[in-house]
Amino acid sequence: MAIGSGRRRIYLMRHGHVDYFDPELTEPRNAPLTDEGRDQAAAARDALAAITFDVALCSGLSRTRETAEIVLSGQNDPAALTTDARLVELQSQWLEAKSREELAARLAYSFEAAHEPGAAFLPNGEAFADAEARIVAGLSDFITKGAWRTALLVAHEGVNRIALGWACGGGLRTIASFEQDLACINVIDVDITPAASGEGLSIERVLIKAINVTPYDFVKHGLSRTSLEHLFDIDFGGAPPRIAS
Repeated sequence: MAIGSGRRRIYLMRHGHVDYFDPELTEPRNAPLTDEGRDQAAAARDALAAITFDVALCSGLSRTRETAEIVLSGQNDPAALTTDARLVELQSQWLEAKSREELAARLAYSFEAAHEPGAAFLPNGEAFADAEARIVAGLSDFITKGAWRTALLVAHEGVNRIALGWACGGGLRTIASFEQDLACINVIDVDITPAASGEGLSIERVLIKAINVTPYDFVKHGLSRTSLEHLFDIDFGGAPPRIAS
């Protein structure tokens, strides 16, 4: 067996809770974790304490970095945390909404048509196809480099949905179904072999072992709402609300 080949496991997390509406926040893109978010990350830390991470990666934004640092604080000899900007959340243009409810609705149902030609994340936002290309490229590079076995990767809702769509082979058509609660854990195993060219490694197959596990509420008793409904303190609970054009 070539060095680095075999099975690799990724513990793919979403960052913990943030408050994008904090009046003291000047740059929502770099919103830090709230106390709730830190508690969620700490629950993940405790759940993963027996696991040794050989490598750790995040998108570089504050909320993913802080979540990863909290999880890694439970390690006896924590791996160095690195970043990859290709794993930042899907990009959107400035969006004007007439109400909090309208903004929440646009975000909550933003993944439903991701597979349609030309579909973008919110009006005039990043094309889903472009986001998928950069995220899958970043993920593939991460998987096929180095000689690690177990990794921690902390990213964002949209990034994780696209990663899971790639992992299951369904692509963008499937991502609306992959709910990602705050500070959730997904477990993905990847079998890699030496590349046919004789240089580097190749991804042979991908296995999803667990999806959207929340150590702070394992059976989801207190998580009847989607994570975006929770962030906006709204419960749509049925058909998508009507959004004025």
